[in-house]
Amino acid sequence: MSKYSLGLDTFGDVLSDNDGKPVSHAETIRGLVEHAVLADRVGLDFFGIGEHHTFDMPLSAPDLVMAAIAAQTERIRMGSAVTVLSSDDPVRVYQRYATLHALSNGRAEVILGRGSSIDSFPLFGYDLADYEELFEEKVDLFARLLEEKPVTWSGRLRAPLVDADVVPHTEGGPIRTWIGVGGSPKSVIRTATYGMSLMLAIIGGPVERFKPFADLFREAERRLEKPAMPIGIHSPGHIADTDEEAYEQLLPHYLEVLTRIGKQRGWRAPTADQLRHEIENGAWHVGSPETVARKIADSLRTLGAVRFDLKYGLAGVPHDAVMRNIELYGTKVAPMVRELLGESEN
Repeated sequence: MSKYSLGLDTFGDVLSDNDGKPVSHAETIRGLVEHAVLADRVGLDFFGIGEHHTFDMPLSAPDLVMAAIAAQTERIRMGSAVTVLSSDDPVRVYQRYATLHALSNGRAEVILGRGSSIDSFPLFGYDLADYEELFEEKVDLFARLLEEKPVTWSGRLRAPLVDADVVPHTEGGPIRTWIGVGGSPKSVIRTATYGMSLMLAIIGGPVERFKPFADLFREAERRLEKPAMPIGIHSPGHIADTDEEAYEQLLPHYLEVLTRIGKQRGWRAPTADQLRHEIENGAWHVGSPETVARKIADSLRTLGAVRFDLKYGLAGVPHDAVMRNIELYGTKVAPMVRELLGESEN
């Protein structure tokens, strides 16, 4: 079994058919199952769905989609990328993923996050003034639930539990749990404190700037006398048969999506040169299988990471290009990465 895990993440972006027409929310959701089935068939290790609540990313119930994926796949692991724990209830999150764990014969994982997109907070009645405290309390409770023992717990923002036996119990050990971190040292130390795995969300700039966070995680584990847990990387990208084809397929959708998000968050308008720079020097893994494989291997080496999840499928990318991306990632990129890192395909 390989030391390295190569997976896919999606935010459920509304894609387009091959004529460039956006598909419906329903077709988008059904399409994710098709993507995951292909990812399983071509040998990828993980398929993650990030929770979002917007018109362009209508994946508000990723665990339900993953239940459908579990029924149609055999080996691929599946999980969130991420679950916005701050605006959810830890008990219900645990129960949903423990149920998915049972349905998938132990293939379910969960990545917990505070939420860089804050749409869920007003939707579910949470105050953004409690942003930090909500996550701190809820991740503390979730960690207790992973022990699968009756829980007595209290906090300020959630009702207490007294000797609560939360079901279902899992088979073969607790659900593999990661915390997604985008650049907060406090979050890195929190992850080590709870003995969870660290998922570094690197969506812009060079991967080298995240090395201090990887080093801090290892140092915190040592000081806290915790076992060394895996480090993973989540970064965007797109794969085609050639570097130029990948760039041309991605560019119009990159410009459109980042322009729209930029208006909401106060970012400057993106440019074609910006995408070129991110591909050559930053976080975007875009190009031919050879180009992307080399960059993934370099990223894993730099951070001492053992997992890479490629965030694929910007809104508007045509169906055939998405499917080809997945096929190339599994059949060509993943074996090349393992070879570059000193492993055979097996």
